[in-house]
Amino acid sequence: MTFKLKLLIFLFFMAAVSVLWSSDFSRKLQLQLKNQSTCPCERCFSKNDVLLRKHMRRSIEPFLTANTKLSEEDFKWWKHFQNERRNYSYYNATVHKLFQIFPPVPDLKGPSSNKCRTCAVVGNSVNLKGSHYGPLIDFQDIVIRMNFAKIKGYENDVGTRTTHRVMYPESAVDLDNSTHLVLFPFKILDIEWAIKATTSTEIPQPGFFWQQVMVVNPAFMKYSHVVWLGKKGRYPSTGFMTFILALHICDEIHVFGYGADHKGNWSHYFEVLKNKKLRTGQHPGQHEYNILKQMAEEKTIQFYTGR
Repeated sequence: MTFKLKLLIFLFFMAAVSVLWSSDFSRKLQLQLKNQSTCPCERCFSKNDVLLRKHMRRSIEPFLTANTKLSEEDFKWWKHFQNERRNYSYYNATVHKLFQIFPPVPDLKGPSSNKCRTCAVVGNSVNLKGSHYGPLIDFQDIVIRMNFAKIKGYENDVGTRTTHRVMYPESAVDLDNSTHLVLFPFKILDIEWAIKATTSTEIPQPGFFWQQVMVVNPAFMKYSHVVWLGKKGRYPSTGFMTFILALHICDEIHVFGYGADHKGNWSHYFEVLKNKKLRTGQHPGQHEYNILKQMAEEKTIQFYTGR
């Protein structure tokens, strides 16, 4: 056998090995990527979730961190949320002070890659009355409640657990040491309140610890209004922004306590309705509700409408 023939056979052999290795490597890589993208829940976000795919922006940071850079454009939008008069530099200085006290990154991570993290987002609608949703709410990994939502006396309908409570200073209630505070800052004063509440002896100390406070990013609030609501209403309700927040931190979402009663009144389950024409004010309540209904129809979320 001549040298040229031996060389030709060798090159052919090496080419065949290369093709087989490449094919095997490609197959393993595809399998690995497939495993990485596998959702651990029974029902995962998919291409059938039309509304979610249209509006979801994973690049938006839900919470402020020490490294969050709010753009001046987003600040201008947020500044007029509650007629905030302080400027962009003052905001940045306040946030810097915030993270001299609080951990640089909130301790609630994004959706899990190996466990289905289920969340109950519990609104305050009167539709919870008589629903008997309590056990189902308590069964979820994370239970998010809002503002003044009461539990005592309503356990059968609303459950007993609260892992996260969404508040702002005007709606503040005491928290135990097992509940995270999720602060929606509508103005710079709200961020200053969080600072003073943990450092000052001049105001009552709410029951929370530094490690359990998460401040929502103003850019995320704008995203909820501009992208999800198409700028409808003056600004979104706290309940709607909480729901959008859940889309970013949960794998599977169960929504309770949203919407008006059968007469169209947007009242709370823990209050006696006095205003028989109670509506949603500057929030686009019906539009927000329709978004929830569509996402439920697309099976993106589980939506429990009550009685």
